[in-house]
Amino acid sequence: MSPRGLALAPPAKNMVVYRNGDPFFPGRKFVVNQRRFLTFEAFLNEVTKSIHAPLAVRNLYTPRHGRRVTELGDLQDGCQYVAAGFEKFKRLNYLNPGRKELRGTRKSQGLQVSPSADVFRNGDLLSPPFPLLLSKSTPLQWDALLATLTEKADLRSGAVNKLCRLDGTQVSGGEELVNGDYYVAVGNEEYKKLPYFELLVPQDSAYKTLWYV
Repeated sequence: MSPRGLALAPPAKNMVVYRNGDPFFPGRKFVVNQRRFLTFEAFLNEVTKSIHAPLAVRNLYTPRHGRRVTELGDLQDGCQYVAAGFEKFKRLNYLNPGRKELRGTRKSQGLQVSPSADVFRNGDLLSPPFPLLLSKSTPLQWDALLATLTEKADLRSGAVNKLCRLDGTQVSGGEELVNGDYYVAVGNEEYKKLPYFELLVPQDSAYKTLWYV
């Protein structure tokens, strides 16, 4: 029998990917094999969609040391990575569970923090995002959710009529909202694709002070 007939495909690799500089993102699990991803670029495109990255993912880094990964073959089974665009690697404690409660104090690990998302205002690159509390057990009715967004966003254009992801796709129901994700509140106008995340989300100083002492 030809040795070629005995060749086996490389085993699948399981990994978790985080968003660069995002202390709230819980990470997404991926299974990588040659049948699904023929190239490293194809995998990066899938990561971009799955983690709802504000910009296209073009680089992967190891979370502790920021070493750049450039090929599918470099990915290790059971490891974690940080997805980034062309911006530099942001050093955060990505692997620490419960990172969100570290925002106030390192002694709050016993507290249970309600799931939430952060919402930008359409076309506004001056105001920081506001928090939107989520509930998996009793999600808000869509009309009630829009009313809450209208009150919190205080858009110049008036009422919030739709909620969009950072890539511009529209959210159609409260059950689609993901803990730790970012969204944009939009009125009657069209969604404005701007660098909300890059310009309005603090990237390092406050969180590095808490995690690396």
